[in-house]
Amino acid sequence: MSIAAVVTANKAAAGDKNDSRFTAAPAASYPAHETNAKVTIGADVYISGDKVRTAFGKRNPYELGVLPILIVVQNDSDKALNLDRIKVEYIPPAGGKVAATPASEVRFLNGPNRPEVMVGPAGTPKIRRKKNPLDTWEIEGRAFAAKMIPPGESVHGFFYFQTGFQRHSKVYLNGIAEAGTGKELFYFEIPLESAEETSPKH
Repeated sequence: MSIAAVVTANKAAAGDKNDSRFTAAPAASYPAHETNAKVTIGADVYISGDKVRTAFGKRNPYELGVLPILIVVQNDSDKALNLDRIKVEYIPPAGGKVAATPASEVRFLNGPNRPEVMVGPAGTPKIRRKKNPLDTWEIEGRAFAAKMIPPGESVHGFFYFQTGFQRHSKVYLNGIAEAGTGKELFYFEIPLESAEETSPKH
């Protein structure tokens, strides 16, 4: 696949049907960011406010038990990087790690309310099921999905965690490797202190 094709595929994977509304800032502009081997990763928690509505619409995943963390990867090295094995974990202040929940599974986490049973005109019961509030296109549409990033490019997307946000927590990333050699980059451990209050405007 050509570099141009990779860039197109990555943008499509990291984007959604309403990119004009939601954009990510440069990775280094986030207070929570770290640079290793000319690769900068920015992280931003999405808990409340206008940025949550811009990304997810009327439904706030955090109020439904899911913490979205936006990850922005900027590759300023001269090598293409594989992202297909990237692993992201949330580290609470007390230690331990919370693995990211696959975006395709998030819609099953907060099951719909008990079905409503209604009696039809002929006395036949009709069951009306309420839609799961986490079953929205934004969850998967804005998830991190890029598999490769060429030199000089940036990709972004959300990872989802079944946890609450705590001060002094961190996000841990590993599994990024040089496409040509397979050599894995040093891991990233990014403090999220005050990330919610000081994140840049998107």
